[in-house]
Amino acid sequence: MSQTSPPASVPTLFQTDLFMPTYQPREGANWFLSVSPLNLGAGYWSGGVLMQNLAVLARKEAEGRSSTWMSLSAREVESQELGCRAAVGDTVVMGLGMGWAAANAALRPEVTWVTVVERDPEVIGLIAELGIFAQLPPEAAAKISVIEGDALTYTPATPADTLLADIWMPLNVEGRVAQVQRMTANTGAARVYFWGQEMDIARRAGELGLEPLDAAGLARIVDEFALPLIGPEMPDYPAMVAVAAGKWLRDVD
Repeated sequence: MSQTSPPASVPTLFQTDLFMPTYQPREGANWFLSVSPLNLGAGYWSGGVLMQNLAVLARKEAEGRSSTWMSLSAREVESQELGCRAAVGDTVVMGLGMGWAAANAALRPEVTWVTVVERDPEVIGLIAELGIFAQLPPEAAAKISVIEGDALTYTPATPADTLLADIWMPLNVEGRVAQVQRMTANTGAARVYFWGQEMDIARRAGELGLEPLDAAGLARIVDEFALPLIGPEMPDYPAMVAVAAGKWLRDVD
């Protein structure tokens, strides 16, 4: 009996060449980490995919509720990968989250040091207990330093080469560009990638009537943001912004 290929609509297993740590369920006073064996979701750029052993970091709220702050879903991985892949030199990561971005930045030979700024000591302790960075090769793990501090006030002793910022829970949030401008000024970063920047670019393009977004429109918005963004140097970045915005752009929360 001959075998046929599955229909194109059937989700495929999510795959990436980036480092994906192994997580174990943990629970603390204010945070907990869970692992789902199989999960169906959509990527930031890609379509529907199946995720195996999906790790989720959530914060406990009142009345037994919780809010997801980060997961290693296809959307989360794809929405941060441009920054991780482009990091160089002395890299500052704002927001520890699950340690994924810091780990992947440290794996790059072009990265000499990674400073992670996280304001919640319980999150720092949780990631340390799970041994996320210990899963890296020793030479990569040795590059990482985690400090307790405020992303909006942290100033390094010397200017950073790369800034990767992800301190927000919703993907669509008000005031993010101004906060990144502040972080960039404080760190002196030469290159910047912040989570959800495609949403901010697409939203501004709509406000300015620059849809469909092209290279000239993108350049105008990046100049207005006054940020040395990672991404716009890619020829297909306007199309990538359109794809992500078509799936995830919402009114700001």
